[in-house]
Amino acid sequence: MAFKVLLIDDEPGAIEGMQLWIDWRGLGFEVCGTCGNGAEGLEMIEKLEPDLVVTDVRMPVLDGLGMIEMWQRSGSRPVRFAIVSGYSDFQYAQKALRFGVTHYFLKPIDEEAAAKELAVIYEELLQERELQRISRIASLEETVFRIKKLLTEPPGLPPELERDAEAVEERSASVGLEGLSSLREAWNFCLIRTVPGRRAELREIAASLAAGEEAMVLVDLETGEFGLVFGYAPGADGEDGIARIRELARRYAGRPALLALGAGEPSLGGLHACFRGAHKAMPHNFYAEGYPAIARDRQVRLRSFDCRYDQADWIDRVLEAVQLLDQAGLRKAAQEAAVRFRERYIDPDIVMKLVVHLFYNIAEQLREALGDKANPLIDRNAAPWAPEALTVEELLGELVSFGADGIHLLLEETFRSSRGIVQEINRYIGEHYREGLTIKKLAEVFYLHPVYLGQLLMKKNGIHFNGMIHDLRIEEAARLLRENKLKNSEVAERVGYANYGQFLKQFEKRLGMSPNEYRSRN
Repeated sequence: MAFKVLLIDDEPGAIEGMQLWIDWRGLGFEVCGTCGNGAEGLEMIEKLEPDLVVTDVRMPVLDGLGMIEMWQRSGSRPVRFAIVSGYSDFQYAQKALRFGVTHYFLKPIDEEAAAKELAVIYEELLQERELQRISRIASLEETVFRIKKLLTEPPGLPPELERDAEAVEERSASVGLEGLSSLREAWNFCLIRTVPGRRAELREIAASLAAGEEAMVLVDLETGEFGLVFGYAPGADGEDGIARIRELARRYAGRPALLALGAGEPSLGGLHACFRGAHKAMPHNFYAEGYPAIARDRQVRLRSFDCRYDQADWIDRVLEAVQLLDQAGLRKAAQEAAVRFRERYIDPDIVMKLVVHLFYNIAEQLREALGDKANPLIDRNAAPWAPEALTVEELLGELVSFGADGIHLLLEETFRSSRGIVQEINRYIGEHYREGLTIKKLAEVFYLHPVYLGQLLMKKNGIHFNGMIHDLRIEEAARLLRENKLKNSEVAERVGYANYGQFLKQFEKRLGMSPNEYRSRN
């Protein structure tokens, strides 16, 4: 760490000598400027903000001690001073002690002695910097504590006075924040929500923004959420300070972040109203179509959720899709539901409860069909994921994922226990394929659902039911054509085709030639 040093002396040669003979960089310093008298020195200190000022005592216009006295009386930022003088001016050194100046360089400056003195000063500056850092942290923590109190604790005022300007100003003063409150024309709160696994990342981004911005403080909440309290100028930043939050939204690009803004208040004393407004606005992000999303209390306060929804039909469709092992049907039901929920603006709490209800119903179906084998899947997908889903699509996506995993497990278990029945089904198909057999008729014979039966045959035979039927029919047709006793149309009818065109299409597809060509070759 390099500290900035300002050199002041009315003799250019003395300045040049200090720069030439002292290894400032090696000792941890960087010369940021030079000047020739105390009056110029005051201006340079104000402009350059040095950590150390090394000044001659005797100078025109304003001497070194006068400059030190004036700076210290001004109440500006603290600066460490060291004086340069000869033996004959020792009385000046004694006077400097009254101003707290304890470091003294004798002219002509000795390089070795100067290095020792500057090493001591460097250590003092390091300790001072650390104390300032600790003090800033303590001050910030105290500020955050007081702001959090304003944010989360109701003001204890009657509703008709809660937004009264004098009342909120008094509330700011009651916790010692009137100075901070006066830094900006208005104040607001931005609530930030994300999935648990991304909280630390998004909090760090918000903390980084707050550290580099004036009048912006990060606040952690007991709920595990966090937010930003910030001041703004209504004219330049929007009536709720949205312009100051857009930079955070830019930094959150591509991350699962939902932001909610209160309406804004004229001082920190009104933060609780901002806090309530942000929490009321947050649920409206449930229907956001992308991240990051920002719900603003001023924009959504007049829009209400619909609490009436006939859910029986949708529940039946989802449960039936799982029962029938129909993953495509499950996904379609969820997609259509997301559209309906969004169009009707159904209350997110209702949707959440509905999805959790469906989760437990699907879990019960799995337990009835699989017993204890279903427990690992159910435990891995336990319903607490529901409140963590940020949008309607994510919520329904979690339900579909759980249902699809359940269907996969049911299929595997059924396939495992169905070896014997597949042989019986195949035998039945071989005996009845000429009769216009369909998957629906076959399912009725074996008391199985058509969707499941089709998946079972594909899994065990490696071919779809319809493909299997056509293969058997064309194989039999080829045998009859080789006997050369029946017309082509009679062969088609004999093997189960009522439509000759369909017979011709399937024959050519499988054998690569027409029935007449096949007959002539065989």
